[in-house]
This record gives sequence, structure tokens and C-alpha cells, in this order.
Amino acid sequence: MRLAKEGIPFVVASDVLALAAVVFAATRPSLWLWLLAAVLLIVAGWVVYFFRDPEREGDRGDRLVISPADGKIVMITEVDEPAFIRGRAIRISVFMNIFSVHVNRYPVSGTVEYVQYNPGKFLNAAAEKSSLDNEQMSVGIESPLGRIVVRQIAGLIARRIVTYSRHGDLAAQGARFGIIRFGSRVDIFVPTTCGVRVHVGQQASAGLTILAEG
Repeated sequence: MRLAKEGIPFVVASDVLALAAVVFAATRPSLWLWLLAAVLLIVAGWVVYFFRDPEREGDRGDRLVISPADGKIVMITEVDEPAFIRGRAIRISVFMNIFSVHVNRYPVSGTVEYVQYNPGKFLNAAAEKSSLDNEQMSVGIESPLGRIVVRQIAGLIARRIVTYSRHGDLAAQGARFGIIRFGSRVDIFVPTTCGVRVHVGQQASAGLTILAEG
């Protein structure tokens, strides 16, 4: 199984801790120590699962907007996006829970023209206010469809946003551009001329699900 490189330290640490607990329980037989070892083994397995980074091959095209994140579509609304689009846009919000793949992918191909980090709070990422108040990283892409913004938003548990994008980079649709550790949300802003292809409550897969089409 391919793992996200950002998760390797967590995987190693959880594996070492679980192994130490097993060894300790084996040398000092105790039901409670074995229960602790079993819990740590489960946690170690979950950490590997959390940081999985599967390959994704799906539909691609200049008129398509692909989901940048795994998770549940929690909001679709028309809003103002003043930072990069500088006008009205359709915002599609994808909420990632602790069982989702957390590697984020470019929704369109183009050129990265805007990268902006904003510090903030760590509210529940599913809430409306988190789009404005939470810590976040925005990446603006000049694409064949026009200007697109992808916004990684930290959540109640997530405290680390990783973004590889730099101004002037070439974005390749479906390619990895970052990761958010331990549950969060990704908003994508698309032109109002796009037709939305998903609905609230639907599960989306990064690099596979078509969110909108121009």
C-alpha cells in the first residue's frame, strides 16, 4: 500500500509504540497489558489506513472539474470569492472524516497563480463559519474553464495543512498537491457558468468524482 510521505513518521511512531507494548505484555503477563497492546495495535493499523495514498485514474478534460478530496459533499452554494476569482462563484464543500483518504489533488489543469495561507481557528470543519474563520490555505489556478480556487481548511482535529503548490507551478488535473492531517474540509470555487454534477450528501473521491462541468 502506498503511503503519503507526511504520514511516515506517524506510522513509524505508532508501530514502535505498539511493538513495545506487545513485548512488555509478553514479559510481564497481565490481562490489562495485553488489552493495552491490542488497542495500540489497532491504532497502529488505523494510522497506516489513514495515511494511505492510492493511485487514482479517472475521467480527465479541460471542461471537467474533478473532486480535490475524498469525503461527503456538505454544501453547494453561490458566493463571492474576492481573493482570486474576484466575483461570484459556486462553492462546493467536501468534508473529510477520519476514515477518508486525506491526500488532495488538483481539480483542473492550468497554472498556479495564487497561493495564500490564512491563520485562524479550529472550528468544526463541517460548519459554515469554518470557511471564513478556520486556518486555511488557498490555491488559485488559471485554467481553461477560468479561475478556480481550491481551499484546504483545518478542522476541529486537523492541525496541519500541507500544500506543495507554489506560484507559477503547472497544475496537472488529478495530481497530488497537498494533504490535511486528521480530518478536515476542502472547498472548491468554480465559475458560475459551470454545471454542478453532484448533490449535497453525496460521497466524492479525489481524482475520480466529477464535481462540475463547463
